[in-house]
Amino acid sequence: MSGPTFEFVAFGLAVALLAALSRSHAWRQGVQLVASLAFLATFTHDIAGVWPLGGFLLAGWLAVAVTARRAGLRGPAIVVLLVLFVWLKRYAFVPAATWISGAYITVGLSYVLFRLLHLVIEAGADPAFRRPTWREFAVYLIGFNTLVAGPIAFFDEVAPERGGADAVVTLSDVGVGAERIVVGLFKTNVLAAGLVALRATALAELRTPASAGGQVVAASAAFALYPFFLYCNFSGYIDIVLGLSRMMGQRLPENFDRPFAAASFIDFWNRWHITLSRWLRRYVYNPLLVTLMRRFPARRLEPVWAVVAFFVTFFLVGAWHGQTTAFLFFGVLQGAGVSANKMYQLAMGRRLGRRAYARLAAHPLYRAVARGLTFTWFCFTLAWFWGSWREVGVVWSSASSRRWAVAWVALLVVSTVALAAWEALRARVLVATWGGRLDPLRARTAWTTTLLVVVVIAVLVATTSAPEIVYKDF
Repeated sequence: MSGPTFEFVAFGLAVALLAALSRSHAWRQGVQLVASLAFLATFTHDIAGVWPLGGFLLAGWLAVAVTARRAGLRGPAIVVLLVLFVWLKRYAFVPAATWISGAYITVGLSYVLFRLLHLVIEAGADPAFRRPTWREFAVYLIGFNTLVAGPIAFFDEVAPERGGADAVVTLSDVGVGAERIVVGLFKTNVLAAGLVALRATALAELRTPASAGGQVVAASAAFALYPFFLYCNFSGYIDIVLGLSRMMGQRLPENFDRPFAAASFIDFWNRWHITLSRWLRRYVYNPLLVTLMRRFPARRLEPVWAVVAFFVTFFLVGAWHGQTTAFLFFGVLQGAGVSANKMYQLAMGRRLGRRAYARLAAHPLYRAVARGLTFTWFCFTLAWFWGSWREVGVVWSSASSRRWAVAWVALLVVSTVALAAWEALRARVLVATWGGRLDPLRARTAWTTTLLVVVVIAVLVATTSAPEIVYKDF
């Protein structure tokens, strides 16, 4: 039920309906807490599988309470939570002899950690920060709508004073929520399912002896299709979550903003998994940059510290995603991408001047090429996201170095042209008025209904279910 299924949507709608029976905040919190516990129960058939997560939550509750009273203990509390997290997640460098035997719930543990660290940091840093009650604490950390894959909302974004005990879910909320749910189901059950099938075909062709042209096309397709699959898979699930949350009276933050429109790798991470990026910017990048600048207060070194802070921050992106060295290398590639991007921006700004560089960066041809480079680099880094070192080695060894070089050049050229064409087409569609006779509300209703029909047909005729949410494992 944790995936992008009609069962999950039905469960969420039932919770929203129960919550709407009363305008009392306590009632709504109670309904969501019971629903979240019932949702957790679907991940295990043994009560023993719950206690590690329960112990982690208890440690977090104590950490928030302690740091709220003694801010000086914030650092040790954070270290304890990180050690517990690494232990429970069974990172590769942790001795297996120390692991807890048996299976237990780890779904969403990374998202729980980020929200928990947010509470601990704010409780120790801001005397005005309002600590959550035990019920708010539990719903914020393990709420069924955000447990599996986020988004990583800050507590003040979902606190009672933001929704209020007297908040009412309007008809507009229901309409917007329903539209987001249908769009999410279409992305996950139709687009993602189709993309994963196409990519499986491309990988099979890549491993099969073929002509140079056929193998180049298969290699390019295998790498190019995965980012689109990952986007539809992840952002589609987030659409469903945002839609259900809207119907429950919650306005959760957006997690995606057209990432493939980004014309730089830095801008890409401002658009992809936005809540993770802003969390790291707030609690890693900014504090690290300030610390380095204060420790070494030389104006000529400030750009260097910005590059270092970027690298460390986005290296942690990879480390967060998984427990193996392949994910650590994925983090190295993310850090290298944003760091190189930052150094390039600084160098171009010095050479051309800020205004001249800004004019160059705004040129359509420049933006098209930069967009293609950004997409191509992301495709390359994802090799260590979707595969282990052995799996990556098998893929690389399936073609010669010369064919891979041609494949990457082809991918860069095609993505540059295709993404530019898509941006131009999108801009034209958005301003279309059909002679002033187009009713936006009716158009959106017709579009949503069409998508829903397509989803239902796809689910009924499909021989396999929609792909599991990739980010569920983090």
